[in-house]
Amino acid sequence: MSLNPELKSINCTACGAGLDILGGGRVTTHICSYCGTALDALDSYKTLMKFNILNRPETPLKIGAAGQIFGVDYTIIGLLEHEETWGPRSWKWVDHQVFSPTHGYAWVTLEEGHLTFSRRYRKPVRWLSEGEVNRAEICPTLRSEGERFKYYDTSTSEVIYAEGEFTWAPRKGAKTTTITAMSENAMLGFSTTNREREIYHTVYLESVEITGFDLPSTFKPSGIHALKKMKAGANAGFLMVAGLCAMVLCFVLGAMMGLQNGTLVDRQHQFNVAQLPVSISFDVPEAGRLTKINLRGNGRNSWNYLAVELEDPEGEVLFESGRTVEYYSGRDKDGSWSEGSNRASLAFFPPVTGTYSVTLDLEESGFWAPNVNRSSSPQHQMTQVSLQIRNGVSSGFWLVLLGLGFGCIGGLPLLRRYLHNKARWRDSDWVDEDDD
Repeated sequence: MSLNPELKSINCTACGAGLDILGGGRVTTHICSYCGTALDALDSYKTLMKFNILNRPETPLKIGAAGQIFGVDYTIIGLLEHEETWGPRSWKWVDHQVFSPTHGYAWVTLEEGHLTFSRRYRKPVRWLSEGEVNRAEICPTLRSEGERFKYYDTSTSEVIYAEGEFTWAPRKGAKTTTITAMSENAMLGFSTTNREREIYHTVYLESVEITGFDLPSTFKPSGIHALKKMKAGANAGFLMVAGLCAMVLCFVLGAMMGLQNGTLVDRQHQFNVAQLPVSISFDVPEAGRLTKINLRGNGRNSWNYLAVELEDPEGEVLFESGRTVEYYSGRDKDGSWSEGSNRASLAFFPPVTGTYSVTLDLEESGFWAPNVNRSSSPQHQMTQVSLQIRNGVSSGFWLVLLGLGFGCIGGLPLLRRYLHNKARWRDSDWVDEDDD
């Protein structure tokens, strides 16, 4: 028996309340919103069963409201509230059955303030069972229509409220087990009840994709739903490519400049520590070019502070500074270790060409005592120090720093995408063994 297409309303055969007929010819059950009686739409609306009247779930979508989803006209004809319980926790969501004279039946689901749209999936795809998930050692995946879906979660829920028209007979407390797999754009839900199983294809509904239905202007989802796409700026792709390319270019140029050690302006000088302080004169052939004074000691498990004074060709002091040369090594429970370096350097820009003078002296020194968790190799105070001066040295420091800035600009869209994707999968119940 099919519904009379001319029938627009009926009176509930249990309580006499007037009920609108909104669905098409595949409606089999109509649940009265006044008394909770399930009526058989295929047999003169005879009483099938009675639902206990509970509080209607909170939802901005009401039965009878009409609107458009992806440009197609739909009317809400029924709603179901589901509840999933796991230990002391529970989750609730509301499914709204919608009907279109041209596109048939579908579901709009409200969960934690987000709306999704589901239809039966008839395209080729293998069935994903609970047994397969439980036996799998790696996260199960499947493909359909060129799209890759990855296992997301398994849930068992029951109907706790029903109202309106449906294409089957809902039963209070009826349990449904659904295994979901998610791609970048959609979910496939493999649902099993006691009598049948179905596959549903679910996508997220952005505000521009659902209009009408008397949705209040204040309805604005917050947070990240598993199916919600990240909203990237119009120029995000350009910024990412340009920033990363500029970063690589800066790093390459910085490395090239860092390899240019300049010109050795004098031979390398080596002194016994007992000879300090010493003064060395050297000629600077190029003014305004970075000039570096390199120091090197031979101490072990000791520190030494070397004072450096530089005079210009006129005998005026350009600066007084110093560097610490320290090197430590030994063994601990993890093996051999070393810290510090016997090398140090300082750099300056000579204002003019000419003969400069540098004075080197040892101001302070001492030994290092290891902590209780470490043992050190034998201690040797520095006995020799060498000095080398190079003019026209290139430094890639600022280019590397600039490259890091470009990397932040180019990497920000990638970071946002990573964090968004991590938030999408946070509620998945799959745990890799490596994470245990």
